[in-house]
Amino acid sequence: MIHITESAAGKIKSLMEKQGIHDGALRVGVKGGGCSGLSYTFGWDTAPRLGDEVFEGHGAKLFIDKKSYLFLRGTTLDYDTALLARGFVFHNPNAKQTCGCGSSFGA
Repeated sequence: MIHITESAAGKIKSLMEKQGIHDGALRVGVKGGGCSGLSYTFGWDTAPRLGDEVFEGHGAKLFIDKKSYLFLRGTTLDYDTALLARGFVFHNPNAKQTCGCGSSFGA
């Protein structure tokens, strides 16, 4: 399960609206790289791909491929509104280490 906070859902919906995307989801993934070994990826998709996990919360959807889901299971996606750290934040219980910027992790 992936949890989407109300703040993250609001940001996802507003970004989709700004880009003219009326149906679809934020695609979240994991790829090799970053200062801790793995980094988070983001993109937009209008429909899930074969084998995707689909999660909904507060009116927003996430699409996650099966390989990425192995690293993201149990994660909460939040959106930080602080002036200095504005952006999506992953509270990932699978991360054994994280970098200072929060965009990469090690499992």
